Amino acid sequence: MIDSPYRVKPGQKHNLAKVPTDDTGKFKAKEDAADATAKNLKRLSKLQELLYAEQKHAVLIVLQAMDTGGKDGAISHVFSGVNPQGCDVTSFKQPTPLELRHDFLWRIHQAAPPKGMIKIFNRSHYESLLVERVHSLVPKKVWSKRFDRINEFEKLLANEGTTIIKFFLHISRDEQKRRLQARLDDKKRHWKFSVADLHERKFWDQYQEAYEDVLRKCSTDDAPWYIVPADHKWFRNWVLSDTIVRTLDKLRMDFPPPAEGLDEVKID
Repeated sequence: MIDSPYRVKPGQKHNLAKVPTDDTGKFKAKEDAADATAKNLKRLSKLQELLYAEQKHAVLIVLQAMDTGGKDGAISHVFSGVNPQGCDVTSFKQPTPLELRHDFLWRIHQAAPPKGMIKIFNRSHYESLLVERVHSLVPKKVWSKRFDRINEFEKLLANEGTTIIKFFLHISRDEQKRRLQARLDDKKRHWKFSVADLHERKFWDQYQEAYEDVLRKCSTDDAPWYIVPADHKWFRNWVLSDTIVRTLDKLRMDFPPPAEGLDEVKID
């Protein structure tokens, strides 16, 4: 865990309506952050190589956001320079009939990263505290117990060598409207537009309330949440890359020692 103005401290309450979505930190414009972001991406590539070679740690990165929040774009940009052999993405859709026959974490645990790998969750186990709560798919007596179950699950992963970093990409309702309209106006982007997003937009306040509970109850020392101002995509990318790099740097990874006798090896 690192110090960051965007980290949610355990038990910390947030009124998301009052948390800026258009913050740009120390940068005044996109151009000001370009070099810093590029440096982070280069460092991330090096750290991912160390992670893959050392095989001592696993890394789980959780991305959650309202619709159009930028999860896909963040993955594409922030991880553009890493080796695909050491990085994988799992997108959690509506549970299948088989998954529904198991506990809500069954499919999640199967997707957890092995040592040496970075795994990115595009949506995650937190959907059980968001969609299922907002749409009353399960009763409160069921979903209200899942905060503790998730904390226990993440502690298990952390104790077994997984570094967990969780990001809530925080956009405003006005910014969501602009992004939805942009998809509608551009025929080449119609494939990204879903009428279902308009229906979900009606539940904005309910989702914000659900996220506030998730952030307060499930940001721990083992698995911290970060609220990322995401109206500006370029700043979102800097916050993510900076947080990930500084977290991985603290693992103090190194390449494994070479086998003995390599100095005497001759290749004919």
